[in-house]
Amino acid sequence: MSLKHVTTALAAIGAAFILYIGCSYLLAPQAMAADFGIPSWPRNEGAAFLYVKGVRDIATGLVILALLFTGHRRALGWAMAAITFAPAGDMVIVLTSGGPAGTAYGVHGFTALAVAVTAGLLLRERPVVPAPAPASPSAVPTR
Repeated sequence: MSLKHVTTALAAIGAAFILYIGCSYLLAPQAMAADFGIPSWPRNEGAAFLYVKGVRDIATGLVILALLFTGHRRALGWAMAAITFAPAGDMVIVLTSGGPAGTAYGVHGFTALAVAVTAGLLLRERPVVPAPAPASPSAVPTR
């Protein structure tokens, strides 16, 4: 299996995963919030912040898919490098909010690592330069 196949699979899985998480936050925000790792979540009017997280996650997944489907692999690598900031930030937020370290490192830290590795692999890819087409007999000058 080539590096391109591996990175395509990793990016597609990452996009599917974050789209699922985002949709889950829109459909069942309070149920999802418990798994994030922060001890207390906003209720009533404040619960709209959970929808913000869902929309952020969906937008992230759509950016990954747009770059993947259009073949902009180097841009996808840089975008995923930037996206690494979101789960790394989530990890820090959980740790500084008194949440469980296992969730901070095991969920958010692992996600940041997976996104960073995928970004690094994408940025290591080298574009395939097509071989020049053989000259046709009619294109060869005669003397």
